[in-house]
Amino acid sequence: MNQIKQIMTARTTILVFALFACRLCFAQLSIEDCYTKAQANYPLIRQYDLIEKTKEYNLSNVSKGYLPQIMFSAQATYQSDVTKIPFDAEQLGFSGIEIPTVSKDQYKATLDVSQSIWDGGNIRSQKEIVRTQAEVEQRNMDVSIYAINERVNQLYFGILLADAQIKQSRLLQDELQRNCDKVASYMRNGVANQSDYDALKVDLLKAEQNETRLAHTRRAYVAMLSRLIGEEISEQTEFVRPQVVRPSAEVNNRPELALYDAQIRSIRADNDRITSGLMPKLGLFVTGGYGKPGLDMLENEFRFYYMAGLKLSWNIGNFYTKRNEQQKNRMNIHSVETQRNTFLFNTSLDVIQKNTEIDKYFDQLKYDDEIIALRNSVKRASEAKMANGTLSGTDLTRDINAEQSAIQDKILHEIELLMAIYNLKYVINN
Repeated sequence: MNQIKQIMTARTTILVFALFACRLCFAQLSIEDCYTKAQANYPLIRQYDLIEKTKEYNLSNVSKGYLPQIMFSAQATYQSDVTKIPFDAEQLGFSGIEIPTVSKDQYKATLDVSQSIWDGGNIRSQKEIVRTQAEVEQRNMDVSIYAINERVNQLYFGILLADAQIKQSRLLQDELQRNCDKVASYMRNGVANQSDYDALKVDLLKAEQNETRLAHTRRAYVAMLSRLIGEEISEQTEFVRPQVVRPSAEVNNRPELALYDAQIRSIRADNDRITSGLMPKLGLFVTGGYGKPGLDMLENEFRFYYMAGLKLSWNIGNFYTKRNEQQKNRMNIHSVETQRNTFLFNTSLDVIQKNTEIDKYFDQLKYDDEIIALRNSVKRASEAKMANGTLSGTDLTRDINAEQSAIQDKILHEIELLMAIYNLKYVINN
């Protein structure tokens, strides 16, 4: 029984490793996955939490304005003169009566407690300013992090191009090797000579050399993309080629537009602060103290005392600066709107340029297949001439390279088309 359990355990372990290995072998990575992972891995992403926590602390501090405000003060003074009653008791017929005077040294300790009843909307406007300023910082972060997508595009399509070129290079090597084998047999039959074989062999070595160069380039791109997304990319990972789908450029969802809107909301929140500063303030207060003298100035002794009441204050001076501050905010809003219009104008130019590039690559691809077919026909005719001994190996390699050049052009145009499409998506965030 134990032996059966051991066998089952071993089979289970082997199955788990096999599934894991298959997952590695068939791992796929799309450009959308790279966007998400790169943004999540970017160090600046942690700034979002800091902005949110700072906003919470600031809101908490502003809200404490609704709590009673307590202030303690103490002072000791000595003054050169004090208030005296300007007559003598004896002259008034009050003999033996001493009119009290205040000491020149005086002491006072007070505890003031005030409670706002109505602040004209000042605390509410300050809270809104805190929220809108935090939103501006967050939208700034969105803009910075969105820029990562452009770097992902460059690396991802660089890898796709390298993969396609490496694949084609291997097909070229296979074809050159087949022709080398054919020329070797032609040499044995006296139809070709060593120079024909050497010409093909040189191109075969160049193709192998080019594959090595492309492999190094691909490894560099993969290493940078791996660092960018914060994830190890294995050699077996398949980079999914996106579909050729042209995006609609009618809607612009760039994060910069949300940033401009947030900036305008922040400026308008400051207008509410200006308005609240024009309102009167109403509050309660209680003052308790201990000093010499107390409230009764004629008692030159330490006494406890208190006062309580209702206080109304109105800073009329805020009306002097109201118009200038509101005008300044209007100018700031106009400045932000100008920035937004400039951004939209430049974006529209980018859209025109990207659409023109897409049209160009579509048009180029229309001719690529026909050019490749014609180059292939010329190459086959050269191979036939080579077999008959009427063409040199140098001429054959020239026609082979011409066909390969046409194929490489098509590969480049296909990747350039995809990159132009995704650059357009980046411009409009669609």
